[in-house]
Amino acid sequence: KLKGEYCPEPTKDMLMGSYIDAAYEGTIEEFKINHSEMFLTSGKNAGSLKADFQKAQLAYDRTQKDELFKLYMSGEKQVIMTAELFGAMWKIKMDSFHPDKCIVDLKYIKDIHDRAWIKDLGYFVNFIEAWGYDFQLAIYQLVAEKVMGKKLPCYIAAVDKKTTPEIELIQINQMQLDAALIGVESNVKRILELKEGKIEPDKCNICNYCIETKVLTSPIDSSSLIEI
Repeated sequence: KLKGEYCPEPTKDMLMGSYIDAAYEGTIEEFKINHSEMFLTSGKNAGSLKADFQKAQLAYDRTQKDELFKLYMSGEKQVIMTAELFGAMWKIKMDSFHPDKCIVDLKYIKDIHDRAWIKDLGYFVNFIEAWGYDFQLAIYQLVAEKVMGKKLPCYIAAVDKKTTPEIELIQINQMQLDAALIGVESNVKRILELKEGKIEPDKCNICNYCIETKVLTSPIDSSSLIEI
């Protein structure tokens, strides 16, 4: 991505998440112009979301029925801050920032109660740990603290993609945020070397880029399929 050699198209899920973000920001009309592929262009429902994307509106409408959810999402929208952390410059963009109170990040996810098996750890984790949202919020918290001079609690405002969307407000406890920062700090040196081209990245063999550039070297045994 840094070299411009790989430019993945946004997935349907990413587009729906961006739609909900735009709904909260009040920028739906601009969003429609930039993502016309999501909307009907003719007929009596012109301008409405296509059937494949209507779940996003359903999820947004569900959040609007809950006063506490709306309160947490009523902060300053898409607030950008920058700071130096661990020898590198970081830029954050907060979905809902309440100065002197808290940081809230909006997540549109598959299932609030979903869990993922982490092979390296040997146990199941929740969606926050599975997608590294604790690392993200830990960085948000530290950057905001550097800029504002105060450590703020961090929350995730989650709504899921089930037929009947579920909502939840989740606080990431400070111990988990602190532990995440240790993981970030220990990896910054390698990330900088990767960005500077000093070392080659490891293939994850999971993302689309790795799948597209995969080169077979030998057959595998059928018993190893679920371990790849």
